[in-house]
Amino acid sequence: MKTQLAANSEIYSSVVLSDGKAPDWVELIPAGPTVTGRDGRAWLFDDMATELVQSNFIGRAIDLVIDREHATQLRASVGQEAPAGAWVKQFEVRNGALWGRVEWTPRGAAQVEAREYRFLSPVFDYDLDNRRIVRMVSAALTNIPNFIMTALNQEAPEITPVKLSAAFLALLGLPDTATEEQAMSAASQLKTTAQAANAEQPNLAQFVPRADYDALVGRATNAEQALASQKKAVHDKEVEAVITSATQAGKITPSTVEYHRAMCHDEAGLARFKEFVTAAPVVAAASDLSNKNPANTGTALNAEEQKVASLLGMSEAEFIKGKA
Repeated sequence: MKTQLAANSEIYSSVVLSDGKAPDWVELIPAGPTVTGRDGRAWLFDDMATELVQSNFIGRAIDLVIDREHATQLRASVGQEAPAGAWVKQFEVRNGALWGRVEWTPRGAAQVEAREYRFLSPVFDYDLDNRRIVRMVSAALTNIPNFIMTALNQEAPEITPVKLSAAFLALLGLPDTATEEQAMSAASQLKTTAQAANAEQPNLAQFVPRADYDALVGRATNAEQALASQKKAVHDKEVEAVITSATQAGKITPSTVEYHRAMCHDEAGLARFKEFVTAAPVVAAASDLSNKNPANTGTALNAEEQKVASLLGMSEAEFIKGKA
């Protein structure tokens, strides 16, 4: 089994919550199935990997340490202090990425909030044969990123009210200050007028120029379609924002996103979904692999060992074999 050090996730200033506190959840490994570092090295993080990582964490029954600059590997191994900055209490897979629920130490939280550290670097074990990540070892606050990940604790997109264009309102004969309801009413009235005129004048072509009649019906139809399309776009944007927020909060799982999206096809469904999310607990799916242990795994070279191997003209496998 190899242990890989330099694979980092970003902690930017935007991850600090609105109350100025360090985030409760951090991204540890980006979505796979292949994750590639800035240095070009790549690992496999597929569905099997996520199950192995979670089951091994549950099986160990201890929190995952977040230290500073990989002190657990570099300092503790030679008898020096390696204090924790935080502890990961729980894992969760969000859209293929691995997230951890964090309890910060007072000093760790202060350093993140003061932007003394802006990135998070995971340390993991992976299989030698297929480079599949199988176990999280630790994580470290650092300022040298390798992985590029989604910003943590993103704020939900702001949903703006419908703003009708001046040209559209002019088409309906309404002022720029008209509301959505007034526009809908005017469009419906245009359509009703056109239909009534057609019903009262069965031979309308003999009394009203066909071009004028067609223009009237076209205006009404186009106005209704434009308003319906604009309203649907705003509705869809709000649905996506609510679903994204619920997923990030752990209230729903990625596998149920399409079900909940279908549920929100109209305003009533969206309202019911918001009520559900408010009352729903955080989802934490248990793994059925708690008794499985990864086989044929080894520990990766750290940055210093990689440099030595490169100077000696040796591959990672040859250097590891020599160490053994």
